[in-house]
Amino acid sequence: MPGFTKWSVVTGIIGCVLICIGMASRPAQQPPNIVYILADDLGYGDVSVYNPAGKIATPNIDKLAAQGMRFTDAHSPSGVCTPTRYSLLTGRYPWRSRLPVGVLRGYSRTLIEADRPTVASLLKGNGYQTAVIGKWHLGLDWVPKKGSESLLASAEYGIQSEMDPAVIDFSQNPAHGPNTIGFDYSYVLPASLDMPPYCYLENHKLTELPTGYTKGNKIESGYAGPFWREGSMAPSFDFHGVLPRFVEEAVGFLNRQTAKKPFFLYLPLAAPHTPWMPTKDYTGKSKAGEYGDFVQQVDATVGEVLAALEKTGLAGNTLVVFTSDNGPYWRDDYVKRFDHRAAGGFRGMKGDAFEGGHRIPFIVRWPGKVKAGTVSQATTTLANLTATCREILGKTNPNQDDSYSILSVLAGKTRDVPNQPAVVHSSSIGFFAIRKGDWKLIEGLGSGGFTEPKEIKPKAGEPVGQLYNLATDQLETTNMYQQHPEKVKELTDLLAKIKEGKEQYK
Repeated sequence: MPGFTKWSVVTGIIGCVLICIGMASRPAQQPPNIVYILADDLGYGDVSVYNPAGKIATPNIDKLAAQGMRFTDAHSPSGVCTPTRYSLLTGRYPWRSRLPVGVLRGYSRTLIEADRPTVASLLKGNGYQTAVIGKWHLGLDWVPKKGSESLLASAEYGIQSEMDPAVIDFSQNPAHGPNTIGFDYSYVLPASLDMPPYCYLENHKLTELPTGYTKGNKIESGYAGPFWREGSMAPSFDFHGVLPRFVEEAVGFLNRQTAKKPFFLYLPLAAPHTPWMPTKDYTGKSKAGEYGDFVQQVDATVGEVLAALEKTGLAGNTLVVFTSDNGPYWRDDYVKRFDHRAAGGFRGMKGDAFEGGHRIPFIVRWPGKVKAGTVSQATTTLANLTATCREILGKTNPNQDDSYSILSVLAGKTRDVPNQPAVVHSSSIGFFAIRKGDWKLIEGLGSGGFTEPKEIKPKAGEPVGQLYNLATDQLETTNMYQQHPEKVKELTDLLAKIKEGKEQYK
C-alpha cells in the first residue's frame, strides 16, 4: 500500500487498541439527578407563560419552560393536597389508599404503608441520595404517651381522624414518616401551613418542641388571606419564614452534593396555600393581591433553587420538574376583583372535578434530553413519576400500578403517553372523573369540590352525571351525558376496570 510503512501500520493498531481500552474503562453515563418542585395550590393560570393575560409575573418559571418542555394537559390525581402527594410518591391513585376521600391533618398518622414501594425507595435502591424538604402532609406516626399505646392497635387510627395531640409524646421521634419510606434526609412541615402543629422535623426529630400556642388568624376569612387554624406551635415558628427556610435547606442540600452520586430532591413547597403571607420583599409586587404576591415569592424560590444548581455545576445532568399539587383556591369574587383567572381558561378551582381543580402547570427541563422551548399536549398525571423514573433507570417494564412512563414524550418520540388507558381524577368529596382523548366523564352532578353547588341531586329524567368534549367545550358548559350514551358507557366501563385494578383496560 503506497505511503504506508510497517511501523505506521503497527502504530495505527496500537492507537486503536489504546482508544478501545480507554472507551472500555470509561464509566457508563450516570443517571440524572432529579429535582421535583411541587407548589401548593398553584393554578394553571398563575404562571405567566400559561396565562400571559394574568396579573402575576413568574419570570423564573417562565425561563424554566423556555429551557425545557411545557405540558398543557397535565393533571393532579386529586383536587386536594394529601391524595395527590400519595399518588406522586407511590404511583397509585389515591383512592386506593386507606383515605380514599379527604386530607390528613398535622396530627394524622402516616398514609403510605410501611411496605409500600415509593419513588424515593426506588431511587435510593438504585444508588441515589434522596431528600425531601418542605410540606409533608402524608402523616407521621407520632408516638403516644405511656398508657395510650393501645390506640395503635387499629391500623386506621389517626387516618380518618387525626390523633388527639394530648396523647402524643413529642419528646419521641415519630416511628414512621419520610425517612422510613426511602428518604435519606428529611426536613419537613407536618402538614399545610394553616394546620397545627406549626413546627419542623429534621430526620423525624422536632427541631423545637411545639410548646407554644396560637389562637389562629383570620378564622372568618373563608380559608383565604393570612388564615391559619389555632393550635400548638414551636415558640420561634414564623409563618413568613417558611418559604425562606425551605429554600435555605434545599440550597444547603444541593451544596452538599457531588457529581459522584446522583440525587433526588423532592421539594414540596407550602405556598401559595394559605396563609397568604409573602415577605416584605414581595408584598405589593403583583396585581393579584397578597395571593399574587405569594406566587411571585414562589417564583423567586424556584429561581434560587435553579441558581444553586448552576453554581454547583450540577444543572447539566439534572432533570428538573416544576408543577402543583392541585388547582388554586380562587373564588369568583377574586376573579372579578383582580381580573385574574388563577385556573386559566378552565372552570372551577381547588377540590373540583372540573378542570380548574386538577389541570396544573407541568414543566420539565433536562439538558441534552428534552428539547428547549417545546410544548406537549400529552395528557399526563403526577402519578407517572414512578414509571418515568423506572424507565430512566433502564427497567424494561417501567409501567407499574397507575403509573405510566412519559420518557418517550420528553424525548420527542411520541405525542401521547404510551399504554396509558386514561387518566382518573378524584375530587375533594369523592367524585370520580375519567378522561380519555377529548372526552371527560364526571360521576355526579355539581363541582364535587369547593365551587358551589358541590353536589346536585338529579331530578327525574335528568342526567345523573356529566360528559364533556374538551376539544370543543374547554369550559365544561354543555353536558352531553344524554346525547352520547355510548361514550358514557365506554368511559364508565373503563373507569370500573381501572378501579378494579385490571391489567388490561382495552
